[in-house]
Amino acid sequence: MDIFYEIHKDIPREGPGDNDSTKQAITMLKDIPENSTILDIGCGPGMQTIELAKNINGKVFAIDINKTFLDRLVETSFNNNLSRKIEAKQMSMFSLEFKQDNFDVIWCEGAIFIIGFERGIQEWRNYIKIGGYLVVSEISWLRKDIPEEPKSFWESDYPEIKGIADNIKIIETSGYSPVGHFVIPESGWWKDYYNPLIDRINKLRKKYINNKEANNRLDNTQREIEMYEKYSDYYGYVFYIMKRID
Repeated sequence: MDIFYEIHKDIPREGPGDNDSTKQAITMLKDIPENSTILDIGCGPGMQTIELAKNINGKVFAIDINKTFLDRLVETSFNNNLSRKIEAKQMSMFSLEFKQDNFDVIWCEGAIFIIGFERGIQEWRNYIKIGGYLVVSEISWLRKDIPEEPKSFWESDYPEIKGIADNIKIIETSGYSPVGHFVIPESGWWKDYYNPLIDRINKLRKKYINNKEANNRLDNTQREIEMYEKYSDYYGYVFYIMKRID
């Protein structure tokens, strides 16, 4: 198994977030129709997919490139009596196999960085009905006075990172009307993401004690966690809710 997936195996989420934040974003979708069609892109093991199915009347199509994550989602859907509302598909976010103008809501928590914020919202717009919503969470600068250490770290790891105002400008020039945004709480980084990751790192250190490549990957993950612990005032994950206007 690739070390990245082994690090992330069996943790509740594949990025920062929490159910309360998911539900808060859902409440900002004011006029979606009954029996909505929702696409959850980069769903991972699907914690947010379950909340979408519980809180929106409609069908959720959940896609991810990783079959292991999808298998976990299918099992969780069954255990929550939501199998009829959730359809899991193995698919890349880079090549969506759906008709255009097809979805009332497209959702992406903590995964749009894979394709890039600007590219993602521009390409996915074609699959949203006019008047439909796109909801994404994206790592963003929260202040302008960024210390050099986190600035260097994130600009190396994710050069597209921007401030909230800059992301809203991209939204406005990409055929959307901004509906709102909010920062997820720090607890959303720790409870279901970083704390389980720390446990995985500690276990894998013992398994790969003499494996330099594996330990380099573990070091990178641990450094990301330590970076947030030191500089959480300066960056965070932000939910952006937008509506397709034409």
